[in-house]
Amino acid sequence: MRLHLVPVPARAMMERRHQRLGLSVFAIAMAFVEAAVVVYVRQIYYPEDPRIIFPLNILSPHHLVIEWLREAATLAMILSVAWLAERGFMRVFAAFVYIFGLWDIFYYLWLKLSIGWPTGWLDWDILFLIPWVWLGPWIAPASIAALFVAWGGWVLGSPRSFRFTYLSASLFVVGAGLDLAAFLQPAFPLLTQGIDAIEQFSPAGFWWALFATGYLLMAAGLLLVLRGAGNGHGGPACNN
Repeated sequence: MRLHLVPVPARAMMERRHQRLGLSVFAIAMAFVEAAVVVYVRQIYYPEDPRIIFPLNILSPHHLVIEWLREAATLAMILSVAWLAERGFMRVFAAFVYIFGLWDIFYYLWLKLSIGWPTGWLDWDILFLIPWVWLGPWIAPASIAALFVAWGGWVLGSPRSFRFTYLSASLFVVGAGLDLAAFLQPAFPLLTQGIDAIEQFSPAGFWWALFATGYLLMAAGLLLVLRGAGNGHGGPACNN
């Protein structure tokens, strides 16, 4: 009787592929659940046309608290699955951004299939509510999501060791901060205005230059992680 043994490297590669498949299925299915909730919310608060969400209709205090908790729960679910799937900071981080990115991309795909939105590449969306309203054209967060999927998928599929150096971590954090500022900026004027102003608010003038700068810094930081895999240059900030 002959025993057909799978070489260890090949078996490890198969296991990584199966893992990414499982993470992908989770992210895509979770994106549909998220999109379904948003469809219901839009039909309640924008019954005339759920594809048009500006000017804003304010959520009731009860629904607003539920939305905050739902968003926090969404992040907790993604982090929990990443934590269960991987070990070590870098691989858990890679799994987290991979799931997050795939979830975000398919969220917009499911919305398109469900209610025909987005209707254009520059349609504005309410992206997040913690700690304040994030606003921006949907293509902006989707482009970040694509970066996360590409980078996270590469790290998860590679047998090499990855680490953040001080430089790569700094670039990524600063870039993420700039993009966060770009998303928070459109709603900043509402912090000092009343309910009437909020109900008449329609965003305009997204800070694309700030967003692009932040995006390039994040991409540069993540690229440095890939280029420095296994060579130990630059001093570790976070090891896998």
